[in-house]
Amino acid sequence: MQFLVDLWLPIVASGFAVFIVSALVWTVLPNHKKEFSSLSTEDAVMNAMRAANVPPGRYVIPWFDEGKILKTPEGRAKVENGPIAYITIAPRGLPNMGRNMGLSLLSSIVISVFVAYLAWHTVSPDAEYLTVFRITGTATFMANALGYIAESVWFSRPWKSLAIQWFDSLLYALVAGGIFGWLWP
Repeated sequence: MQFLVDLWLPIVASGFAVFIVSALVWTVLPNHKKEFSSLSTEDAVMNAMRAANVPPGRYVIPWFDEGKILKTPEGRAKVENGPIAYITIAPRGLPNMGRNMGLSLLSSIVISVFVAYLAWHTVSPDAEYLTVFRITGTATFMANALGYIAESVWFSRPWKSLAIQWFDSLLYALVAGGIFGWLWP
């Protein structure tokens, strides 16, 4: 736990900085503005989901039930005729932006803790700026970007969305790596 004492300042500073950059990326840059699109039948879909009283959660339609659906001709036809959809249902009402922003900040700080842990064990205390930057920047990129590959491979998240996330992650990596390099003990 000594790394927390030695690296608390770059942990907190990079966590806050990445949070700020993330907020700017989502509110100022055009990257995410066209990532999502609307359904032309939005009202009908929303009304059907409301009528079905679908609770918050993650769903797939049709339900594959561990492949059982594919064992009948009707099930296979249902899958082949589509659509296949992966749906996340959030609770009704306006999102709690304060809570969500707080959790976003917390996640940035948690990532910075793991980055600091890795760097503390792999980079010498007298390391040059560029060495610290490369290790911490790479770790920050990995923490923010690589998990999204499985979303594109298995859950049809558009590859364009993956590319956007990787761009965002590169910005986070540059900021975090720069701060760790600057504040390295």
